[in-house]
Amino acid sequence: MREMRRSIIAASPSFLYALLSRGHFSVARICRCEYPGYGSHRSVSCGSDSFSNNLTTVNVYSSVPNRLMLFSTMAGTILVQARDPAKLNMEILDAIDERRYSDTWNLYDQHMQMEGFPRKSVVNRLLTGFAESLDVQWLEKAYGMVEQAFQESKQNLLEKDPLIYLSLALAKCNLSVPASTILRKLVETEQFPPVTAWSAILAYMSQTAPGAYLAAELILEIGYLFQDGRVDPRKKSNAPLIAMKPNTAAFNIALAGCLLFGTTRKAEQLLDMMPRIGVKADANLLIVMAHIYERNGRREELRKLQRHIDESCNLTDIQFRQFYNCLLTCHLKFGDLDSASNMVLEMLRKAKEAQNSLATATLVLEAAGNDNKTFTAHTSGPNPSRNKSDGSHNNSLTELQIISYDEFSRDRNFVKLGNEAKEVLLILLAKLQTQVELITTEHGILQPTEKIYVKLVKAFLEAEKLQDLARFLIKAEREDSPVSNDDSALVHVIKSCISLGWLDQAHDLLDEMRFAGVRTGSSVYASLLKAYCKANRPREVTSLLRDAQKAGIQLDSSCYDSLIQSRVIQQDTQGALGLFKEMKEAKIPRGGNAEFERLVEGCAGNGEAGLMAKLLQEIKEGQKLDSGVHDWNNVIHFFCKKRLMADAEKALAKMRSLGHTPNAQTFHSMVTGYAAIGGKYIEVTELWGEMKSLASSTPMKFDQELLDSYLYTFVRGGFFVRANEVVNMMEKGDMFVDKYKYRTLYLKYHKTLYKGKAPKYQTEAQLKKREGALSFKKWVGLS
Repeated sequence: MREMRRSIIAASPSFLYALLSRGHFSVARICRCEYPGYGSHRSVSCGSDSFSNNLTTVNVYSSVPNRLMLFSTMAGTILVQARDPAKLNMEILDAIDERRYSDTWNLYDQHMQMEGFPRKSVVNRLLTGFAESLDVQWLEKAYGMVEQAFQESKQNLLEKDPLIYLSLALAKCNLSVPASTILRKLVETEQFPPVTAWSAILAYMSQTAPGAYLAAELILEIGYLFQDGRVDPRKKSNAPLIAMKPNTAAFNIALAGCLLFGTTRKAEQLLDMMPRIGVKADANLLIVMAHIYERNGRREELRKLQRHIDESCNLTDIQFRQFYNCLLTCHLKFGDLDSASNMVLEMLRKAKEAQNSLATATLVLEAAGNDNKTFTAHTSGPNPSRNKSDGSHNNSLTELQIISYDEFSRDRNFVKLGNEAKEVLLILLAKLQTQVELITTEHGILQPTEKIYVKLVKAFLEAEKLQDLARFLIKAEREDSPVSNDDSALVHVIKSCISLGWLDQAHDLLDEMRFAGVRTGSSVYASLLKAYCKANRPREVTSLLRDAQKAGIQLDSSCYDSLIQSRVIQQDTQGALGLFKEMKEAKIPRGGNAEFERLVEGCAGNGEAGLMAKLLQEIKEGQKLDSGVHDWNNVIHFFCKKRLMADAEKALAKMRSLGHTPNAQTFHSMVTGYAAIGGKYIEVTELWGEMKSLASSTPMKFDQELLDSYLYTFVRGGFFVRANEVVNMMEKGDMFVDKYKYRTLYLKYHKTLYKGKAPKYQTEAQLKKREGALSFKKWVGLS
């Protein structure tokens, strides 16, 4: 039929505006122009730039081959052209291939308004194209597409590999929440990502605190699927699921991230899961375990681990150093000064033996005419190639790059992603190495640093074990062979006590030193004498002078000046004159001990150096440790782990009765113990009230792991008023909350709660519960 079929529809201006605003058409303003239609041309003109009230009719040419529609009005005619979806798909692909991201998004938006989602291949090409940009703006757009697809139940448009690639890009750009959400969606829809791929995503997530927390949560969620042999590896249908099973590398990455950002109790949950899914520890994992046990105060676990460490033949010097640093720190936490000091003395003894052996070997080599420089360079000092490698690892994180999707899709076994994960793991482990402060290595032999002396001395002084402290320092000096008597560790400790005003402790240590037959110079006597004079303690002055004479110490002129001034203040003129005469007869030069004077001036201006400065700072700034808390925490943790909550409650009561204040770790053990046996929500609520009261009167702080354990228990039990309190506290403290986990938990246990209309009659308590649940539901994004 060659004639054009026309239908005239009377329409109001508002109707036409609504029709056009649906976005299905491209509207063009045409003035005195023509368009082809069935071989003839028709002149079309438009008389105004806006929709006017004169709009009365719409002429529709519905059968035009190029999908043109003509809307005519009294004021003029509007030409409307519908886009061809197939052509639009091709334009989208061209734009994304040419990296015209803005044009790509505009074209995609047009398609969504016309037809909804483009075809499957286009959607996935959009995801990978935006991911390749590594631009936060386009990554967020791509993630929004994924979210919308799941909301509209169009997840069949999304393929596994593009989603893994997008998740990797998100993780590289520190967008850990969407990266983890995509991984979780893949697991939910049974598109199981291989562990080599998702462990690389975990590695990049673990660079930030929220990402490290989410990485641990992901391993717990995925590992739960494999606990206690739930998956039969003999079934071929389980092969994709088995390929997703967490391995040693994935655990190493997540645990290292937890350590770097302080979520060590979450890390211990990962350690508990490892044997249940059959994951074996390698050398790196042994050291990471040691760090976790040390942070959580698990000294017995560290002692069990020591056997594996000593028997392992593939550990490096750095790894040995890290383990024994953890063990030494744990001894100090528990107040076991004997074990800690014995460790230090043993290290000194072995270092001295090794030094003597090295000296002997060096002499032999020199006698044989070998080049000793080569030997020294090989046996000591940092490895230049290793340092260079570490630097390159650091650069690999700062220079943000991602392999192309074509290269990614060709690597079916994700070998490159596995290598990236290993590189990031090395960086995380290197950061852990920098936290080792108590022990160093020289020629492969462990040696104590000044920091451990400072920690030990502080602990001995706080425990008032001055005799043990003097005995330890004297033994250490004999092994370490100080340069001079006035430069020994014990002398520095005595001078530090004097600077802090602990004169009696300083005098006791000086007596122990004299009784042990260790001679010292005059500076320490002079320092203590002046302090006694300043404090106006004449009896102690007399006693100290007598001790100095017995030790054969000749005091300098500055000491006599202080003594004379002290006698003058006491109005003992004869005594002052007698001291002046004694000074002249002894021919003591004016000016005194220059070394001592420099020390005093340095102390006055906070310019101390070395051990003395560090000890003073540690004592002034450090807090006194309550070692009993660690003992009781271990007892409570043991009972909670065995689900013996009645025994745990008794242990907690005993702990309080002995005067030990529970801390965050104590409450965390109790809450997780109650959660494990289930149904103990009233007990958890009572703990919550006690903890809030305790936090208001003591320095105890709420940390993320503790609050998260409360939040999980309250949501699981439907205590939403309390859950909202926890949420408010976490948000006020700027703590990360895993909303996805709690949204899933709510849907699992409370999906139908308060879905209908509110009843007409309800008590105040019922109203409060309903409001609390609806508020929480809104917070997790379900309303």
